[in-house]
Amino acid sequence: VVLGSATPSLESRARAQKGVYTLLRLTKRARAQLLPEVHLIDMRTEFVHQKGSFSKTLLDAVEKRLERGEQSVLLLNRRGYSSFVLCRDCGTVLECPNCDISLTLHMDTRSMKCHYCGHEEHIPNFCPKCHSRQIRYFGTGTQKVQEELQEVFPDARIVRMDVDTTRRKGQHEAILKQFENQEADILIGTQMIAKGLDYPNVTLVGVINADTALNIPDFRSSEKTFQLLTQVSGRAGRGDKPGEVFIQTYNPTHYAIQLAQGHQYERFFETEMRMRHMANYPPYFFTTMITFSSEEEGVALKKAVEVHKALKANVSPNAVVLGPTAKSIARMNNRYYFQIIVKYKNEPQLQEFLEQLMMETQEVGSKKLLMTIDMEPQHFL
Repeated sequence: VVLGSATPSLESRARAQKGVYTLLRLTKRARAQLLPEVHLIDMRTEFVHQKGSFSKTLLDAVEKRLERGEQSVLLLNRRGYSSFVLCRDCGTVLECPNCDISLTLHMDTRSMKCHYCGHEEHIPNFCPKCHSRQIRYFGTGTQKVQEELQEVFPDARIVRMDVDTTRRKGQHEAILKQFENQEADILIGTQMIAKGLDYPNVTLVGVINADTALNIPDFRSSEKTFQLLTQVSGRAGRGDKPGEVFIQTYNPTHYAIQLAQGHQYERFFETEMRMRHMANYPPYFFTTMITFSSEEEGVALKKAVEVHKALKANVSPNAVVLGPTAKSIARMNNRYYFQIIVKYKNEPQLQEFLEQLMMETQEVGSKKLLMTIDMEPQHFL
């Protein structure tokens, strides 16, 4: 098995460090091109000249590419039009009736959608709580960014790539073919455009908001941010023309963003490994997440408390047992979710306990309570 990446996971890189994997370093790009120059745009000072989602610096860079007949790739880590709809009078945010999450505005279908359960409803004309007409859209999505950019550059050929525009079979390939044939000047997209694209005429990559993944309550948020920024930066300057990258951020001093600017994977690895060591997280500790869900909140919580008690009796004092706590989205599709996280180095009895627990839960065979055990979860959300 050959694992190849410009940004290996910390677990993979640590295994290579220990000699479990063989580390082969690729020190040059495929055609020996220079890595693109990366500029950080501090949005805390740029807001004076800001036009919608864009700083003047990024717009100037896009304009320069349009004049030269070169292409640009713009990354935004959010689909839809606006993040949420809020009433300015009473502060109510329009939420999904089935999940503890705000609905996302989609202008193409003129509807509000839940990205978790699929619930859909009309865009409200007034607040459902206080009946005020002061309903406003907040946040930025790919669709909104596309409209803003089209206003600034009315003659630019702009294509958008996200879950909404690639839903039907063949749409994904059609958009990329259009861009490859240089029938589009600017490609706006979500994470799906960050890797694998190889177009020689792309000389500019812009990241609209680098902080989206940084603010996720997950210990891998810095790693995910560094990986995304490094990977998308690599889309620029893959041909004979040099590339440039502009990253808009409200956290320009954060180590993940600073080290992504310098393409410094090894330094990021060392820095992040120190952080993981201090907090007892992978790759220094193993983790297991046990999730309980039920349509009745009390049923899920009661089982979580029972398992927590039994778990403590079956692990050594060296293991760290966190929870039970409600998941970051506590209710999804009318089910309530609770979780327990176990961090450990060596717990011989844990595997046996979890297998026994799974057998007992399956014997109950009831949809009233569902339990899942995830060994080494990739996220705790």
